[in-house]
Amino acid sequence: MAAGNGETVSLRTEVAALRLRVLELERENQRLAQIASSCSCVSKDNFPSTLVADASLYGCDQEVQNNGKSHESRTSGHDCNVNGEGLDGLSKIQSKRANRAGHQVGVVSHCQKRLVALKIMYFGQRFYGFASEAHTEPTVESEIFKVLERARLLVGSRKESCYSRCGRTDKGVSATGQVISLYLRSNLKDPGGNVLDERSEIDYVKVLNRMLPRDIRVIGWCPVAADFLARFSCLGREYKYLFWKGGLDVPKMQKAASKFIGEHDFRNFCKMDAANVSNYRRHITDFDISAYDERSNNDELWAMNIKGSAFLWHQVRCMVAVLFLIGQGLESPCVVDSLLDITRTPRKPQYTMAPELPLILRSCKFDKVSFMSSSDASQALIEHLKDEHHQYMLQAAIFHEALSCLPSPDLNPFESHQKKRNHIPLMSRQTEPSYEERIAKLKVRPTVSS
Repeated sequence: MAAGNGETVSLRTEVAALRLRVLELERENQRLAQIASSCSCVSKDNFPSTLVADASLYGCDQEVQNNGKSHESRTSGHDCNVNGEGLDGLSKIQSKRANRAGHQVGVVSHCQKRLVALKIMYFGQRFYGFASEAHTEPTVESEIFKVLERARLLVGSRKESCYSRCGRTDKGVSATGQVISLYLRSNLKDPGGNVLDERSEIDYVKVLNRMLPRDIRVIGWCPVAADFLARFSCLGREYKYLFWKGGLDVPKMQKAASKFIGEHDFRNFCKMDAANVSNYRRHITDFDISAYDERSNNDELWAMNIKGSAFLWHQVRCMVAVLFLIGQGLESPCVVDSLLDITRTPRKPQYTMAPELPLILRSCKFDKVSFMSSSDASQALIEHLKDEHHQYMLQAAIFHEALSCLPSPDLNPFESHQKKRNHIPLMSRQTEPSYEERIAKLKVRPTVSS
C-alpha cells in the first residue's frame, strides 16, 4: 500500500513538472513570436531555416539572429514540432494576433522607413493593366503589393505609404521603365537620416525579385525627397510601339507623325474621360519611326518612339492606329491636321485602336533620380532575362516548325484593292459625343438619394 502511495506521489510530481515545462515552452513560444513580429524580417516562407541569412540581408541586429539560433537549439530536443508543423503554427499564432488587433498581416507600423522610388519592368500579356483599381486580377500593381506585404517591407497601410505611380498602362501593355514611389522599411537607424551608408540598406531589388512572378522585375531603387511623387514629379515619358513593316508606307507615316510634335489638343486621339479630365492638351517632344534590326518571314520589325511630358488614356494607341491607316494608303497625312483641329472636328470619329501587346512604356524621366542595384541583384536580373529570352526563342522555333508543315496558300492579288474599296474615310464616319456634350450629360444625371 505504501509502495502504491509512493508511486502515486511520484507520478503526481512528474505531471506537475511536465505542466511547468509546458508553461515554460508556451512562454518561450510567445516571446519568440513577439520578437519575430517586432523585427518584421522573417516570414513563414523562410523561418527558421533561413532566418540568419535573411536577417543579414535585411540588416537586423545581432540579437535577433542569436534569438533565431537559440530558438532552433532550444526546441530541437523537445516535442514541440517547431521544425515541422510548429512553424506554420507560429505563423498562424502571429496571424491570429494581428487580426485580433486589427492589423494587416505582412504590414508593420513601428519600423524605420524611408521614401524610395522603384523602377519596375513587367511583361503585360497576362495582366489586366497596371493599376489595381481595375478590380480584375491579376494586375501588376496588385502583384507588387502582395510581395511587399510578404517581404514585410510596407510600413503601415498602402494609404499611409504615400504610394504614387508614374503611369497606368492598359491591359496587355508592357514596361521597361515604370516607376513607383512609396515609404518602405529601412535599416537606417538615425531618425534624422544622417546615416547614409547605402551598403547597409536593405537590398530592395534582391529581396523583391526573389518573390515576384517571373514577368515582373524591379530594376533599381533610389531614395527620394519627402515631396517626391512618381506621378507628378515625372518630367517626361517615353513609349515604344513595335510593328511589322509589311507593305506600310513608312515615309508617309513619318510625315504624319511629325504633325503630332508640339502642344495640341488630343481629344480625338484618346478615350475621353470627361468626368475626371477637362484639359486634353498635351505636349509631344519627339515622334520617330525607325527600323528595329529584326527580321522574320521576309518582313522587317520597326518601332515608333514617342516622347512627351504626359499622355491621355489610350493616346498612344489611337495615334498609332491613325498612322497605320495612313501607312496603308487608306488616309492622307493631312487627316492628322483635321483631327487635331477641335474647332473643325469637335467629335472624335469612331475607329479601332492599335493592338495593346506591342506597346511598351520604355522610360520615365526624373530630375536628380539615379536608380541603383547591387551587383548580385543586377547579375541575377540579367541572367533571368536571358533565360526568358532563350525560352521564347525556343517557342518561336516551334511555331516556325509548325508553319513549315503547312502548304502555302494561294494569294489573292485583289485583296488589298478590296480593302481600300471598303474603307470609310475617318472624316466621314460616325462620331462620338464631344466633350461639351459629355459634360452636359453628366450634369443632368439624376442624383441617387441616400
